[in-house]
Amino acid sequence: MKGLHNKRPVVVVDEAHLLDREMLEEVRFLLNFRMDAVSPMALVLVGQVELWEKLQMQSYTAIRQRIDIQCKMQLMDHSQVKGYMKRHLEYAGIDHELFSDEATEAIYRYSGGSARLVNQVCTSTLIFGYQSGKRIIDDHMVKLVINGELS
Repeated sequence: MKGLHNKRPVVVVDEAHLLDREMLEEVRFLLNFRMDAVSPMALVLVGQVELWEKLQMQSYTAIRQRIDIQCKMQLMDHSQVKGYMKRHLEYAGIDHELFSDEATEAIYRYSGGSARLVNQVCTSTLIFGYQSGKRIIDDHMVKLVINGELS
């Protein structure tokens, strides 16, 4: 089964940990095209840790056997969080420091190294900093945002 220009489609299911048993069975049937002789598509299931926990159940063995690759994002350490933030700012075209070292430390402590939480607190803090007319984000601003918006 080839799509446009003889390419195989890639289907990405985000928040896959929310799929119920019936929907996961439908996914298995999609992948069971021609009895595993031909794979009709590349399927990417993206979800939180609960997805893999669900797939570990015996009732999902048939689906689990069709997984070729699994990737799990590990928590970042302090230096990785700092580098992660720096790279995101570089992608946005920022070539100078926006977060003080203390702000980065506060972000790391709040997030525990979770990329999703780093993104959340950085975005909220950058918006707050812009609204406040600040050129540098300090730990005080980070704490205000965490206590005011994210707690």
